[in-house]
Amino acid sequence: MSSSSYIDRNQNPGIILPSPLARGCNDEYNAPLYTRRDRHALAVLGENSPGNARRLGLSLNRYYASPMGTAASLCAINAASGQQFYKVGTNSSMDQEEAEAGFAGGDFVVDVHTHYIADHRAGLSGAKGVHGFIKEVAPDWFRGLDLMSDLGLAEYLRCVFIESETKLAVLTSAPGDEAVNILSNAEIAGTRELIDRLAGSGRLLHHSIVHPNMPGEFERLAEITERYKPDGFKVYTIFGDDAGSPPWMLDDERSGLPFLQQAQDLGVKLICAHKGLSALSPTGSPADVGPAAKAFPDLKLLIYHSGYEIPGVNPEEREYREGEVQKGTDRLVASLVESGIAPGSNVYAELGSTWYILMKRPMEAAHVLGKLLMAVGEDNVLWGTDSVWYGPTQPLIDAFRAFQIPQEFQERFGYPELTAEIKAKILGLNAVKVYGIDKEQMLENARNDDLAWIKQAVTEELSIA
Repeated sequence: MSSSSYIDRNQNPGIILPSPLARGCNDEYNAPLYTRRDRHALAVLGENSPGNARRLGLSLNRYYASPMGTAASLCAINAASGQQFYKVGTNSSMDQEEAEAGFAGGDFVVDVHTHYIADHRAGLSGAKGVHGFIKEVAPDWFRGLDLMSDLGLAEYLRCVFIESETKLAVLTSAPGDEAVNILSNAEIAGTRELIDRLAGSGRLLHHSIVHPNMPGEFERLAEITERYKPDGFKVYTIFGDDAGSPPWMLDDERSGLPFLQQAQDLGVKLICAHKGLSALSPTGSPADVGPAAKAFPDLKLLIYHSGYEIPGVNPEEREYREGEVQKGTDRLVASLVESGIAPGSNVYAELGSTWYILMKRPMEAAHVLGKLLMAVGEDNVLWGTDSVWYGPTQPLIDAFRAFQIPQEFQERFGYPELTAEIKAKILGLNAVKVYGIDKEQMLENARNDDLAWIKQAVTEELSIA
């Protein structure tokens, strides 16, 4: 089979690959280049899929967007890796019912990491930066779309709720000046109020973005808490150097520790910290997580991206080796080990963007998931997608349900088996504990939700508090 036979955007500019083999990104990292294994997988996909689509009477894009397309891409990844990392039925790439049955889990899916760009902020520098970066790397997503609204509320609701089984999502935003950001704290809280009012089903939770190293932020924390009533604070320790403020870490005495103390005093018990996807910036390291968790055992520290750094910037992930210079997720593991933070404690690992990158790198995925399950425990890994940057989230859910940590890895490195029970915890049940979700009420509300409110939500003007 020739490697030139795969479908890519250079040969077929209108083709959008299935999520597991797409080359996407957000504004926090450049999409990793395709490896030889990736090109092998793409060759397998391109060899079989056009014929499958024709026999099914589908366009290639509709085929790729279906569960059958997801199954075909996972089979191609297995073929390229020479190992069955993904458990996929033999006819799933041609049989919609078999594909759906193979991916079914009946899980309570909670996505704790989602974004969108407010339409009226389309021309602002923060939104332009996000949109321009993604459009440059993945232009096929935006073919024929010249408006910023392709990453707006309508697209967000389509990707997260309409075309996904996600029952509840957590809305957050990027770091930076609220005047030019993709969403202000008022707009995040306003979106939740809008959806709660129209849906009547509590489909959305939210964070407030704070920058403890910026002048005047400590004085604003009480006001932010009272006004927006966030479910947690979201922080970016990598933000500040370019903004003229001193760099900071969760455990530093100037900003980090006083911030954690004030959050605790205000009753905000959840701190979501961006760690990783930082081009190995010193302040993007999760080395501070263990000391911070030890100093504030009553706070929950949810580590976005789990300290993962992209291939090319960081060596490909392997097993954790104590005593070595650590990079990637090993920095988080080392920090917890050195601070005596046991699995099941107050540190949680989140998979937004991390799983998206790892899907096509199954050996690395097995190491990352195995290490996280050992370091923080099966009750402390949470599902997130970093939507809306990667399109509909269902293919990511399906791929995760199909993924397996090989028996060989379990025996050699002590990783646990990635059972259906553990996957159910990661995909939603663990978020119940972290966010205080009433699971049974949420399931009942979701069963009675016909999503008719979505059209009204995208047409109603968002009121800014």
